[in-house]
Amino acid sequence: MKRTYYLFNDGRMSRKDNTLCFVARDKDGKEQAPKYIPIETIDTMYVFGALDVNAALLNYLGQRHISMHFFDYYEHYTGSFMAKDYLLAGKMQIEQTKAYIKKERRMHIATRLIDGATYNMLKNMKYYDNRGKDTSDKINQLETLRNSINDAKDIPTLMGIEGNCRQVYYSAFDAIIPEFTMGTRTKQPPDNEINALISFGNMVAYTLTLDMIYHTQLNPTISFLHEPGYRRYSLALDISEVFKPILVDRTIFRVLNKKEIQEKHFDRKLNGCFLNETGKKTFMCAWEERLSETIKHRSLNKNVSYKHLVKLECYKMAKYILRDEPEYKPFKIWW
Repeated sequence: MKRTYYLFNDGRMSRKDNTLCFVARDKDGKEQAPKYIPIETIDTMYVFGALDVNAALLNYLGQRHISMHFFDYYEHYTGSFMAKDYLLAGKMQIEQTKAYIKKERRMHIATRLIDGATYNMLKNMKYYDNRGKDTSDKINQLETLRNSINDAKDIPTLMGIEGNCRQVYYSAFDAIIPEFTMGTRTKQPPDNEINALISFGNMVAYTLTLDMIYHTQLNPTISFLHEPGYRRYSLALDISEVFKPILVDRTIFRVLNKKEIQEKHFDRKLNGCFLNETGKKTFMCAWEERLSETIKHRSLNKNVSYKHLVKLECYKMAKYILRDEPEYKPFKIWW
């Protein structure tokens, strides 16, 4: 069974027959005993340390359609090695571009994305409100803001509504996670523990979504809610909005409320707050458990993992773009 590998140590990776050979380096630069990873077991790789690679390795990863995502010391996503696009189709490229250019169709997708994202935020707050965390006032505020989503006439107005919704949503975190203070959302750099977890989790959700898009015919550079920009896969930003409350925030609530991550798992440097190596490993362990959880899909009538739900979302958007479906319906929590 294929799985995602996370590399936190500095080291060197190379191809060895049909396996990958990883030689880690300790803090003094001394190489450790090599570890071998069978290529058949690899789905994706996330690299958080300094990794030396060569062309032979990248060629091999490309042949096997294995992505490798890189992050710097301060948890910023810096880029990905992804194989040559093997599913891109001319018809999808044309129709996706036309859907972006035509205001009505772009607004339809963007509005549905915000509707799905804010609905899932609301479900999170109601879940914890029913368990003794008083978020009722924030719930009322978010419901009021959500009523204006369908009235938005353009993308900037829609993004403004989304920003207000997220501000109300984040203000409920203090009730959901009483041991920590959320404060104002800060990103570059995050200034406290919760902001550090949100930034780290959102970045991981972005790369997960990018991976799922890669395995469809969608072009990741043509987006609808976020403006397409240079050197970024903005469609991954769009689709990940729907899943951040379900995947990122629920994972944050778990690791903090269960004290799996505590103050000792953060480092404060350069006027910012960041997860240390142990904190990253703990979060990614909980993240993988979350992705592996399954639910009974109402349309497919079978159990699917949360990770697979992201790919299904890509397929749904593709069907709307190709006019196989009359509307795009984002994933919404129904339980």
